[in-house]
Amino acid sequence: MSARDIAIAITIAVALLVLLTMLLAWRRRQRRDSDIVAPLGVPEHAEVASRHEVLYVSTTKHDQPLERLAISPLAYRARGELAITDRGVALCLDGAPTVFLASSRLVDIDRATVTIDRVVEPGGLVRIDWRADDDTVVDSYLRLATGDPQNLISDLRRLIPAAHDTGATE
Repeated sequence: MSARDIAIAITIAVALLVLLTMLLAWRRRQRRDSDIVAPLGVPEHAEVASRHEVLYVSTTKHDQPLERLAISPLAYRARGELAITDRGVALCLDGAPTVFLASSRLVDIDRATVTIDRVVEPGGLVRIDWRADDDTVVDSYLRLATGDPQNLISDLRRLIPAAHDTGATE
């Protein structure tokens, strides 16, 4: 066996070790996040107000944009459509069941620049903060395919229940 063959064998072994480590780390993350559930299915009679083509980037721990959560079906980046309805937000990702965030789950909507695997121009991402359960808030990041994210953010903010209670009562 030549020195070249030994070098190739070592390179292949190291590459396989790295891939195995990545696989085991992802599986561990999936187990860690298995108690967090994305709500699926759109309620009957929800009226669609607008649709937007998006790139779904990630879902992370709240206020920790570099700590990805492996929540099914939001574990992987995907193209899809965001539908704003009178009852909440439907996220229809290619090859995945529809995730529906009811208005009561929405906490905040804002712009973002950085999340795991993605850095864009200032404010190029839309961040949707939502309640996975009573004690867990998570942040999902989307990139709008076309148009100004500020218009989408304004439409989404109208769905947040607290936004309706900000007016003065007489």
